[in-house]
Amino acid sequence: MTKCGVLSLNGPLAGIRILAVEQFGAGPFATLFLADLGAEVIKIEDPGTGGDVGRTIPPGVANGDSLYFQAFNRNKRSIALDLKAAGDRAVFESLVRDAHAVFNNLRGDLPDKLGLTYEHLSAFNPAVVCVSLSAYGRQSERADEPGYDALVQAEAGWAALTGDPDGPPTRSGLPLADYAAGLTAALALVSGLLDAQRTGKGRDLDTSLYDVALSMLAYQATWLLSDGVETRRHSLSAHPTIVPFQFFETSDGFIAVACAKEKFFRSLAALIELPELTSDVRFSTFANRLEHRDALIAILSARFRRETSAFWLERLNGAVPSAWVRSMNEALATEELSERGLLAEFDHDSFGVVRSVGLPIQVDGYEPTYQRGPILDEFRSSLPPEMKPD
Repeated sequence: MTKCGVLSLNGPLAGIRILAVEQFGAGPFATLFLADLGAEVIKIEDPGTGGDVGRTIPPGVANGDSLYFQAFNRNKRSIALDLKAAGDRAVFESLVRDAHAVFNNLRGDLPDKLGLTYEHLSAFNPAVVCVSLSAYGRQSERADEPGYDALVQAEAGWAALTGDPDGPPTRSGLPLADYAAGLTAALALVSGLLDAQRTGKGRDLDTSLYDVALSMLAYQATWLLSDGVETRRHSLSAHPTIVPFQFFETSDGFIAVACAKEKFFRSLAALIELPELTSDVRFSTFANRLEHRDALIAILSARFRRETSAFWLERLNGAVPSAWVRSMNEALATEELSERGLLAEFDHDSFGVVRSVGLPIQVDGYEPTYQRGPILDEFRSSLPPEMKPD
């Protein structure tokens, strides 16, 4: 049987124990990089439902596990506990005594009901940090509503900003609300740990998919709330106000070009052999290019369509920010991932060699190792006899 949960001894989070009542995407993503950085993450899974629902998500499902589950749960441990059952609750409370944090991504009304807040757990460990990631927040009037990435992207205005201007509102091809909320929850957890280290006292920290999604509106929100300017969709993934800053069709595909500084626009005009663009008053400043967006984009589009993507990227390289618009298959070339130190690879009894994208943080003096995600309840065998319920 392949190994699971071999802890790093020199990761920056080595020695930190996190109990994670988590499932599906956002919650496991929140603790994924924490585990990669050396924290001991123990998943608390519900035995009544077969554990994390991610174990059943196709493709690649076998023996109570899935590639989806493995993508989010490498380097973690698992114990199956019914937090409403007295014996399992006692095991959980014993684990809390030695834990630094308790994390959950349950519906907003459930942490209180299941006793996962600081009020409930501080009696066992005054320094424990309790982090909740829900759809709409523990204190919200919508706390009892379930929520998922697609719903939040729709409701928080993301979908209205995405897609062709003549097409329907569009969800991102990635569950970015889940991922952004997961990273925010991880930041909350580490912040709580630093505070508890300083004060000796833990606390609750809460965040939600919806609040994080709203915060990600960032400068578009500032424009609207401060100046009444509502961002609109533009063709070819164009930036709402910086021109040119978008995809362009070439003779054999698409490239992305980003002229976020005046010097880049001047270089672009010279390199595509249209130097007269820089002396045209319509295109002389950011504001003028925005006002005359359609005219400028028509000129540039006609030029880019005359040559291949490779031609243009070689021409622009180093002078104008530009990139291929690649397929996922092209982006995930294992040679490139290896060169960047991003290839997470481990053996699995059901799936053979599992490959994914690893920790995107370079830590001096530390190289993460990757072990398969846990079998349901695998950690129970590591418990001392006195902690095992009858």
